[in-house]
This record gives sequence, structure tokens and C-alpha cells, in this order.
Amino acid sequence: EVQLQASGGGLVQPGGSLRLSCAVSGFSSDYFDIGWFRQAAGKEREGISCINFNDGRTFYDTSVKGRFTITRDNAKNTVSLQMNNLKPADTAVYFCAATRSPAEYGPSCYPPVYDQRGQGTQVTVSS
Repeated sequence: EVQLQASGGGLVQPGGSLRLSCAVSGFSSDYFDIGWFRQAAGKEREGISCINFNDGRTFYDTSVKGRFTITRDNAKNTVSLQMNNLKPADTAVYFCAATRSPAEYGPSCYPPVYDQRGQGTQVTVSS
């Protein structure tokens, strides 16, 4: 059984930083795509950053490119998201999700494909 456990959310002022972590278990190999998704109140779920756990290829949504960095630690089976220069628009519930079917040309971060999902953690950016 795949389990994804997210942690690290909280309240931060605009311009601040947070680091989210996702503990991964239940996959029989490293051949999967995994990433971070968020859903703000009244909005659709969006994929913001994803990574191939085997080779490290990444995807970033334009809204976070240059501010967020996704990394994976294969030895510890974790995926992290370093979020810098946070903005009020980044306020949402963040959760990690994965797919057993990695995309051939790099992770798509397309939410319907990522069907293994963990619980969310709230990120609030406010002064």
C-alpha cells in the first residue's frame, strides 16, 4: 500500500520561506513520478512541481518557477519542496501525490494522473 505523509506547512509572512516534506512508502521501485499539488478555497487543484523519483527530472508550474525547488532523497524516501519568496496567492492546502506510471518525457504534474495521494498540509501566507 502506497503511503504519502506530508508535513511542514504553517503560517508565514509574504516574502518568507517554508519547506514541505513528503515521506514515501509502499512503492516497489523508484520508477514513479511524485509531486506537490495545492488547492485553494474555491479553486481547482493544481500541480505546482513534480519530480521523477528515479532520474530527478522535474516540472515546475510557471506560478512557482524560480521560487520553489523540488528535491528527492532516494535513501530516505522523501520528497521536499523548498518554497521561497512566498506570496499571499500561494495560500492553499498542499499535498503530495504520485503516479505509478511515470511520463516518458518527464513528469506532467497533471492532477488526474497522480492517483496516489497523501493528506494535505495548510500553507497560509499573510501579514
